[in-house]
Amino acid sequence: MAQTVPKILSTHPLHPRASAKLAGAGQLVIASALDPATLTREAKDADIVIVRAPLPPALFEGAWKLRAAIRHGAGLDMIPMEAATAAGVLVANVPAVNARSVAEHVMFAALALLRQFRRVDRDLRAKGWLAGREHANANIELAGKTIGIVGLGAVGQAVGHIAAHGFDLKVVATTRSMQPAPEKVGFLSIDALVEQSDIIVLCCPLTPETRGLISRERIARMKPNALLINVSRGPVVDDDALIEALRERRIGGAALDVFSTQPLQSNHPYFGFDNVIITPHMAGITEESMMRMGIGAAGEALLVLAGKLPVNLRNPEAVDHYRRRFPLDL
Repeated sequence: MAQTVPKILSTHPLHPRASAKLAGAGQLVIASALDPATLTREAKDADIVIVRAPLPPALFEGAWKLRAAIRHGAGLDMIPMEAATAAGVLVANVPAVNARSVAEHVMFAALALLRQFRRVDRDLRAKGWLAGREHANANIELAGKTIGIVGLGAVGQAVGHIAAHGFDLKVVATTRSMQPAPEKVGFLSIDALVEQSDIIVLCCPLTPETRGLISRERIARMKPNALLINVSRGPVVDDDALIEALRERRIGGAALDVFSTQPLQSNHPYFGFDNVIITPHMAGITEESMMRMGIGAAGEALLVLAGKLPVNLRNPEAVDHYRRRFPLDL
């Protein structure tokens, strides 16, 4: 009896080099839609799922062949870990490979806010040269400011390195471990960091502890001209409190790449502020990072299909159940 070709379901198209890496190992199929019902249906006969969109827990109940859910990136909040583990499905990710892309986005956003790019661009186009140039009188330099980094994983460390060595910023950070301190980074409590920083950058994962971390009370502690940059996850910030602070001009501005509900509705209040930069969850997406994430996810898929465990296994407690499901694996 002919052996069935493994099915590799990806929620999104992969970088051409990642697709080429998978060629011959299985049939790469791109999901036709991203709603829970479609993903669940199309994963029923899949051996691997490569993840760039939230997976419903029900997907793991009916996917009898599924060996692994592999995150195309680092954050695991798109994968229901309990459901995957209970089903004996391995979960892996590709950590750190988009850190540089996110860190560069953070510096771009900080500079754009300090140089009032949205106002300058709008008035230059609509009112002419002098109207756009007038904003320059209130522009602010980046050098010498204090940047506070919440979460010192790969992204936070990349932000800190560029900030300290490239822009002469004072770098402070808060993180769960507080150990060890990278060069030119000082540790503070979250409240002290919020109070002392000119630029606050959220790089932390979404966990029960970080949900609502930037609360009404902490926003009230921010400096009047402070900037908030969020490249972590939307629910880390209390949206209502941030919108209120922006309306009352109690902070300098914000750059938001992630939101509690995505896509962000076109009539959302954030779009109404000149001192808010909105981007569609793209801080970590560049041609280079997409190649690195895609190749990394493809490499993990190949390991699993070869009967091995992924390098970046994130639910080792599922291994015993997994091996009972696939007893012929090495």
